[in-house]
Amino acid sequence: MTLPRGLSRRDILLKIGIVFNGLVGAVLAIPIVRYILSPVTRGRRPGYETWLSLGSIDQFPAGQTRLASYRNPMANPWDGETANVACWVRHIDGESFQVFAINCAHLGCPVRWFPQSSLFMCPCHGGVYYSDGSRASGPPERGLFEYTFKIENGRLLTKAGEMPTPGSSAGIYGTRPPCA
Repeated sequence: MTLPRGLSRRDILLKIGIVFNGLVGAVLAIPIVRYILSPVTRGRRPGYETWLSLGSIDQFPAGQTRLASYRNPMANPWDGETANVACWVRHIDGESFQVFAINCAHLGCPVRWFPQSSLFMCPCHGGVYYSDGSRASGPPERGLFEYTFKIENGRLLTKAGEMPTPGSSAGIYGTRPPCA
């Protein structure tokens, strides 16, 4: 094989390497660019802003805290039982309620309600919360996450799209500031 004048084998391999690296870079850039632009190109799914029923207010006796659940409206058909979202409902008095996420504010483990001591307790790292969701002790830096709710036609409704996470505190607490 004869090479054109002034072009060595080293130069050809260098150009092939540059082209190959450019192709690999383009292939890797496609998912990265799609990830960065996804909030702009993909809108919210239809069920995001819906209010979902937790049940009749008669299911939640005054002065008690009960476990409730609703089906995530953004679930896919193959999600099965994982699309059911649990929450704790505290009926204070009359039409005064608190709806807490079941997850601990520390690492997201499911908290349990103990009516004997009127405390929520996390089994993972010993987080403890008072009945109003505020932090009692343990590693969590804040209280339980609270969902917004409303009462309509005798039913307790919660805002479905506001899934609490440790990084998001705006908009979940309604008019009440986050517990410290």
